[in-house]
Amino acid sequence: MKIKLYLQEVYTELIYKVSWPTWKELQSSAIIVMIASLLIAMVIFAMDISFRNIMEFIYKLI
Repeated sequence: MKIKLYLQEVYTELIYKVSWPTWKELQSSAIIVMIASLLIAMVIFAMDISFRNIMEFIYKLI
């Protein structure tokens, strides 16, 4: 009985209480996420290259 009540409440909440974004809002959010992911990837790439160069310099000193 508890499971049936739970599923009914979940269904009611998903259909009547949740405000789903529009297609346009989803597209703009996806673009923002892609741009942010690209920027983060570029920062990590720059940090990786810098760290590699620093470590190569240190190894050459030793």
